Amino acid sequence: MDKVSGQKRANPHLYPALDPYDQRMLEVGDGHRVYVEQCGNPRGLPVVVLHGGPGGGCSPAMRRYFDPDLYRIVLFDQRGCGRSRPHASVEANTTWHLVADIERIRETLGIDRWIVFGGSWGATLALIYAEAHPERVAALVLRGVFLMTRRELNWFYGGGAGQFWPDLWENFAGLVPADERHDLIAAYNRRLFSGDLMMETRFARAWASWENALASIDNDGATGESPADYARAFARLENHYFLNGGFLAEGDGILDRIDRIADIPGFIVQGRYDMICPPASAHMLAAAWPKGRLRMIPRAGHALSEPGISAELVRCMDTLAAKRAKLGMA
Repeated sequence: MDKVSGQKRANPHLYPALDPYDQRMLEVGDGHRVYVEQCGNPRGLPVVVLHGGPGGGCSPAMRRYFDPDLYRIVLFDQRGCGRSRPHASVEANTTWHLVADIERIRETLGIDRWIVFGGSWGATLALIYAEAHPERVAALVLRGVFLMTRRELNWFYGGGAGQFWPDLWENFAGLVPADERHDLIAAYNRRLFSGDLMMETRFARAWASWENALASIDNDGATGESPADYARAFARLENHYFLNGGFLAEGDGILDRIDRIADIPGFIVQGRYDMICPPASAHMLAAAWPKGRLRMIPRAGHALSEPGISAELVRCMDTLAAKRAKLGMA
């Protein structure tokens, strides 16, 4: 899950805009090619940025949370979205494919260990990757925690958030017949993968609009219509992952394996009024993760672009850069 539109106004908390010094399409197998870019200092502290969704894609604003003189910033578009190809494809597209892709990127770029930075679904993926490869993660910086549980999905797609936004919920749920509304993820899945491009686009835009409208505390439910190609990739991929429970087996959830990252330090940055990923998940994660430090941001929602969230994420990254030696990355 994540805000589906980019930052719409200048954010004074971020570092200046910068361009990549390296861009490439990486063959990752199964017919997929993944877009990868590097920014900042080629000899700097490596950090990999995991975008939200699934299906959101990375954006230029995501480069700006890191001091470009100190960090080697790696961004990529996950399978099926952004500049990666094939677009909007769910074939050979699971959490475990993405974990393998992250490792392939790390090995291709010759990086031994790196900081993993992710928000929303990117936080989910960061935690799963870290639990699979703890020896490769120097630190975690997470925003808008989503643990990929049924409880969280029921909140957002089962009417919980709709109690706060009944008008928008009516628009989202009302697109499907009443006898299918008990499982909106499945109902939307049938239409997002119908083979009818017009139907897929219509329901993709509705799916994206529901999430986008609740992302920021400042927009009061306002939402613009996402471009068709973007919305289709975002909605199809997100729905595919949610229908399959993030491809996590029973007993194999993030908190079930939290002991694997017990020695990894990190920060959790959470908006107090996050309507997409409520703070309960961040609180549970912090309680279970000995070295995870929770930073609850007052008057902030879910979006990466919330000023308080942006400012705290930059502070976290500056702090880690100053503690490079303690991370074993001097």
